[in-house]
Amino acid sequence: MQYKATSPEDYISQVPEERKETLHKLRKTIKDNLPKGFEEGMQYSFPSYFVPHSIYPNGYHCKPEEPLPFMSFASQKNSINLYHSGIYANPALHDWFVAEYPKHCKRKLDMGKSCIRFKKIEEIPFDLIAELCTKMTVEEWINIYETNTKK
Repeated sequence: MQYKATSPEDYISQVPEERKETLHKLRKTIKDNLPKGFEEGMQYSFPSYFVPHSIYPNGYHCKPEEPLPFMSFASQKNSINLYHSGIYANPALHDWFVAEYPKHCKRKLDMGKSCIRFKKIEEIPFDLIAELCTKMTVEEWINIYETNTKK
């Protein structure tokens, strides 16, 4: 679902009423647990968390005028999705998340390369997401990103 939002607050205000509380909680979970240096804003029409140009002036290699993306969330037609670039770029983090997920949720993990889909919003494992947010600093993300893009 595409929303024409200018801020994370604006985005959440446009989602269906039954999802607003969950998205507010997801946003708070991310903001309370991401290491210092990541900034919140809008990227690709979603509430996002990224490395600002003040820390990483090169920006995103595909579009240098954009800050380096890291994490975002979206309200889609059939799910709430969490996008985490670190899970895609760091096999150890991916493996940790896949191993931990069943300890927090009965439902089978529905995951793409960097996308985690939650079809039952009442089963979103906020405690696991909070822990995931703490697993990578800005500096670690920049190092992994540069290692993977300079191959």
